[in-house]
Amino acid sequence: MSLRISVIGTGYLGAVHAVGMAELGYTVVGIDVDADKVAALARGEAPFYEPGLDELLAKHSGTGRLSFTTDFAAAADADVHFICVGTPQRRDSLAADMRYVEGAVDSLAPYLTTECLVVGKSTVPVGTAAALADRLAKSAPVGAGAELAWNPEFLREGFAVEDTLHPDRLVFGVTSDEAERRLREVYAQTIADGTPVIVTDLPTAELVKVSANAFLATKISFINAMAEISEVAGADVTKLADAIGHDARIGRKFLNAGIGFGGGCLPKDIRAFMARAGELGASHSLAFLAEIDAINLRRRQRVVDLVRELAGGSVANRRVAVLGAAFKPHSDDVRDSPALNIAGQLHLQGARVSVYDPKATENARKIFPTLPYAETALDACRGAHVVLHLTEWQEFRDLDPAELAGIVETPVVIDGRNCLDAEAWRAAGWTYRGLGRP
Repeated sequence: MSLRISVIGTGYLGAVHAVGMAELGYTVVGIDVDADKVAALARGEAPFYEPGLDELLAKHSGTGRLSFTTDFAAAADADVHFICVGTPQRRDSLAADMRYVEGAVDSLAPYLTTECLVVGKSTVPVGTAAALADRLAKSAPVGAGAELAWNPEFLREGFAVEDTLHPDRLVFGVTSDEAERRLREVYAQTIADGTPVIVTDLPTAELVKVSANAFLATKISFINAMAEISEVAGADVTKLADAIGHDARIGRKFLNAGIGFGGGCLPKDIRAFMARAGELGASHSLAFLAEIDAINLRRRQRVVDLVRELAGGSVANRRVAVLGAAFKPHSDDVRDSPALNIAGQLHLQGARVSVYDPKATENARKIFPTLPYAETALDACRGAHVVLHLTEWQEFRDLDPAELAGIVETPVVIDGRNCLDAEAWRAAGWTYRGLGRP
């Protein structure tokens, strides 16, 4: 008989995971306390943009194999329960806010009357799983028969469906052979397709995700620090990245200097990692992450300063086109978006900002309702004194600099992602400025 699976939390992680499990052939129920989100998913509508998700949601919504509800009782007969709720940064500290994870477990536990596996996928501070295992054993009717495991997610926004169905690795944090067996059963097709499996203990599984994010953040901030050096030395950070990227020990990925990282993972995860290290008495071990965070935030200020410089010393009443609101392309996620942060700073300093993004405008309006938004890239650029390229959508790379030059007030562009063709833009009469480039 096919496994029955519940997914607790139907935000970005949970909705994609629920659909992915249905695609693998399981009967899945997604559960969330947000009634509007559940209603949208039940209608076959994804509450956020993610390539490929709408198609799979539509495919499985009418089969009876995938359902969504606010009723935790619907999880009662599931064999495996995945915890996929968020762990945002707390308002009063750098630490992760664990209320949603703990609330999910507490809401699920009363319905666990038969042996089952509860699997955490959320990114949590190390030590959380052991505490949750005790919590489950005390509150679930089945007691220790509700076993806890940890299976961290490694989704890249914009590629989340692919990463769910064809991950580059699977990590199983378990405390028994039976938990490993059940996880291998869940991911049987994925494993058969060649995905490697790392079986480990709970603390190691918890550390894998935050360690990976800390490393990626470090790599991004490293190349941005090199961009700072390149600017004062007259060097080209893009060529520098190409050169060191050929070293197999380093690699070229994540060596793209620009306005830094954002989103709902890297910034809050490295801060929570530092906070947890402090709680464990090892704050010195991750002290370097504070500088990684600082470098990242400096990149945003660098763009604001550069706009002011190119605008003649003041941005007051200068029209600034902002191309991009999402923190990365192929996503409508604006959480901690460097692009929106820059737009907001310029707006507060008196600039007449116009923001355009192919997918993230609606979400951007919720966070920055006072910013003006344009319907197209050309509308955003019309009459601009400075054009900012801040999210590397292909649509922006494909813009014709000669055509654009005809509608702006002054042809000045700041390439915050260093991915426009500098020669083509300059040949079209533009003053082109990248970050860490001559």
